[in-house]
Amino acid sequence: MLHPGVRQDNIHRVETSYYRSGGNMEAMKNRLMEIILDKSFQYAEEPIFKLVSGGVSNFYFNCKPTMLDPEGKELIGRLIFAEIRDLEVSGIGGLELGSVPISSAVSLISQLEGKPIREFIVRKERKDHGIPAKMEGEFAPGEKVVVVDDVITTGGSTIKAIEAVQDLGLTVAKVIVLVDREEMNGRENIQKLCPEVEALIKRSEVMQLYSKRKAQSAERKA
Repeated sequence: MLHPGVRQDNIHRVETSYYRSGGNMEAMKNRLMEIILDKSFQYAEEPIFKLVSGGVSNFYFNCKPTMLDPEGKELIGRLIFAEIRDLEVSGIGGLELGSVPISSAVSLISQLEGKPIREFIVRKERKDHGIPAKMEGEFAPGEKVVVVDDVITTGGSTIKAIEAVQDLGLTVAKVIVLVDREEMNGRENIQKLCPEVEALIKRSEVMQLYSKRKAQSAERKA
């Protein structure tokens, strides 16, 4: 049986001014987790979800609805910017498509906060027209950047992005992902290229919130 994120349509939407006033990071993370549970997570009692890696799983994350939601985008941007604002990095980005809403959110927040961080996009395939390029963005060898991604499973897409920017002479100071599925050694695979790997949300945290909501729903029906 398929269980969506036990959606609660009456969840209070926090005022945007709260975020802009440097709101509590834990509260913002909790709100982001609620949005992910509502918009980007599904769970099944049997492993029915096919993964890019070819395996199957009981749970499924599609982070795009969260990343494309205005509130979700701002939360992602502010939470990640808070983590990297003191790293003295000049760029943020990753492999298309999953990283793009994240890096654009962080870059915009950085500009609003007076500490601009430029964005880059690593192409899956080098473009075959105009000026061939594997990466979009204006950077010089030696600059420090942060690589982002939406979900870690095996870490494959994140690793492709790291290797691409390193080939251009850039230094990857840190990797930040929206969700770590906590399986298939994804984090460990990435750490072979960049020791500093962080996830805003872990699968275990989402499952804990999912179970809590499910129990509350059962209590209301009892």
